[in-house]
Amino acid sequence: MPNASRTRRLMSLATGNWAARTYLAVFAASTLAMFAFPESSLALSPMMLTAPFSFLTMALPFGPGTEGGWVTEVAATGFWVLWLLLCALVNAAVLGALATRSATRPAARPGHRGRSLLAPAVDNWLSRGYLALAAAAVGSFLYAVYLSPDPGFAGIWPLITTAPLSVAALAASAPLESASPAWLSSAVFTLGTALAALVNAVLLGRLARSLRG
Repeated sequence: MPNASRTRRLMSLATGNWAARTYLAVFAASTLAMFAFPESSLALSPMMLTAPFSFLTMALPFGPGTEGGWVTEVAATGFWVLWLLLCALVNAAVLGALATRSATRPAARPGHRGRSLLAPAVDNWLSRGYLALAAAAVGSFLYAVYLSPDPGFAGIWPLITTAPLSVAALAASAPLESASPAWLSSAVFTLGTALAALVNAVLLGRLARSLRG
């Protein structure tokens, strides 16, 4: 499919059904709240709603707060805004593809239901690339926790890469930090982020299938 056709298909999925339009409306409202209440927790709402890809800008030395002349600052802020909008469109398209396939997909036989649900996570380059990135983030966390003398903030990378569902993994593992055995909290967090990555990969795979036609 030509790139122009993929772009039109992406826009159609991102705006063509109630699930996608509702998401975009919530994203627009969160963006207004971010500007209206910049000092409150609402300021992070657009980032959370466009996760996981919106958090990738945290790994780049180019974004809001970049020091330099006004040209550099405007360019950095503009890049961040455009990236956030692109992430919102991708997430809206994911929801649109999910809603479309749920409405048109025939009922699967019980024996094939599990395989059909997980197949989108591995049958396309978009999902496989994402899983490789998530595996690298989780692997770096495990190395830092169990092999490095100073793990520091190693959990931030799997948390960012597998957001937003990774927030649930963090919430489940945090109360176990003082529990026994000591490795239990890290194990729960690792399992939770791995499951979050799998869910994100499935959703991205559904989007890739829809873009193919």
